[in-house]
Amino acid sequence: MISAGEFEAIVSELLDEFPKEFFRELSGGVTVSDEVLKSDWDPDGNVFTMGHYRFFSGVRQITVYKGSFDRVYPLANADEARDILRGILRHEFRHHLEYLAGVHGSDSLEAEDERKKQEYLAGIGG
Repeated sequence: MISAGEFEAIVSELLDEFPKEFFRELSGGVTVSDEVLKSDWDPDGNVFTMGHYRFFSGVRQITVYKGSFDRVYPLANADEARDILRGILRHEFRHHLEYLAGVHGSDSLEAEDERKKQEYLAGIGG
């Protein structure tokens, strides 16, 4: 398991890969939380939230959950963590950019996430 300091350093390093335009109106920035966050829609509690894009009280923010990361990837080394975190950040930035652009249709990441959620739930119920 990588340390909290190493995790935060990797996130910070990865943020430098994103164009400055991606941070437009991301007033809450990108934060790291130690929280283990389970998805509220999974009745078995087996799905963990790794990252989250939120808009609350006029603030747009991306949060990466180290606690969830550690639960799902306890043996990840720094290189593996970097690859996984890069994917998490890309996912959350896509949510941010689609939100800013007003993209909410069937081609949106929001819709894709919902489809994946429904497929997962159908799989555990059948």
